[in-house]
Amino acid sequence: MGHDRNNPDRYSTALARLIFGGLVVLLIGLFLLWRIDSPRVERLRIEIIDRVIPNFAWATYPLTGAINIIRSARSYAGIYQQNQELRRELQQMKAWKEAALQQEQENARLQDLNNVRLDPKFVKITGVVLADSGSPFRQTVLLNIGKRDGIVDGWAAMDGIGLVGRIAGVGERTSRVVLLSDTASRVAVTIESNGQTALLVGDNTSNPLIDFLEDPETVRPGDRVMTSGDGGVFPPGILVGQVTQTQSGRLRVRLAADMRRLEFLLVIRHKPLDTISTPASLVGAPLARPGVN
Repeated sequence: MGHDRNNPDRYSTALARLIFGGLVVLLIGLFLLWRIDSPRVERLRIEIIDRVIPNFAWATYPLTGAINIIRSARSYAGIYQQNQELRRELQQMKAWKEAALQQEQENARLQDLNNVRLDPKFVKITGVVLADSGSPFRQTVLLNIGKRDGIVDGWAAMDGIGLVGRIAGVGERTSRVVLLSDTASRVAVTIESNGQTALLVGDNTSNPLIDFLEDPETVRPGDRVMTSGDGGVFPPGILVGQVTQTQSGRLRVRLAADMRRLEFLLVIRHKPLDTISTPASLVGAPLARPGVN
């Protein structure tokens, strides 16, 4: 079969080959031109650059924009990574801040304990609260001090401000404190404003009842309540709280101690008063007369 010389595909193929060959020759010529180290060739290169490059500045805009987009994306990626690192550092700082606040509160409570002013005859023993009863029917806490520290049943326990309860159960290394809010708690107290004595009765609420008060009409909300020392269980003069009155008119005590935050307690070593069993105990030993051996 003969070839058709008038076939347009044949001419287009030859034209493409010619253009391709011309481009190859042009590129080789430009390469050689740029590689020649000669003052005349250098001037020619500068002349070509001055005439051609400014006219093709528009062609560099897309490339420049693409480069700027890539740089911005990298910058945004770096900013995002820095933001994540800052978030992690912020979380760590929040945790450190919380730990510092807890340490500050703990330090403040310890300072409160150290600043308690008691009678010099009282000895303070500081204990750490290990656990509480966690029961709605029994209000007790466990301390990390016991017989080896000289703890005895019945001693008073207080926080940095007021009375908390009494020791009721002592082990070798631990002891149990029955809180004032426990139903088994009965404490003899005095209303400081008028000197009336009463009994503070726990009922598993945060504000124990005032019972056996001789003249309730003379007691006003806000009156300070102190331990009376009656019965020899608690030493007198320890702050218990302030009188408060319910809507029904019942008198209660708003405890000075913060029962919700019991971490450290002071156990007050108290020696009860000597009991008088016979009338002769009222009379002391006779004084020796001078000159008589």
